[in-house]
Amino acid sequence: MKNTSLCYIEQDGRYLMLHRTKKENDENHDKWIGIGGKFEPGESPEECMLREAREETGLTLHSWRYRGIVTFVSDQWGTEYMHLFTSSDFSGTLIDCDEGVLEWIDRDELLRLTLWEGDRIFLKLLRTDEPFFSLKLCYTGDHLTSAALNGQPIL
Repeated sequence: MKNTSLCYIEQDGRYLMLHRTKKENDENHDKWIGIGGKFEPGESPEECMLREAREETGLTLHSWRYRGIVTFVSDQWGTEYMHLFTSSDFSGTLIDCDEGVLEWIDRDELLRLTLWEGDRIFLKLLRTDEPFFSLKLCYTGDHLTSAALNGQPIL
């Protein structure tokens, strides 16, 4: 079981997305995801998110919104608790990321990218500005087999 953070950095109707192409044995290989990663010992969700944003993008986030917790259950990757954030208040200059390619993607184009099936669900929740939520996503391989929002099955 692991704890991670993920942040969707927003600007002018676009999200900064990371196309994961560079790491070996990457469970997210070839997928487009937000910015984030695993907690280091003693980190809070916010500390992890801020550190990962700085390390992966070179950007410093000044304010953010804690949007929800996503529980991933996978037959291949185990269980992960992902703390989901958004931010549109940042400064700095983008750097090259050693995990993939960073690109600003229009929100209307996001669902056309190669995403995890469950990411499509929480991206829609972000888009409709849902209040804080708990989303559970169960995978067999790359296939989403069930999903529950705030304890209620949705798939």
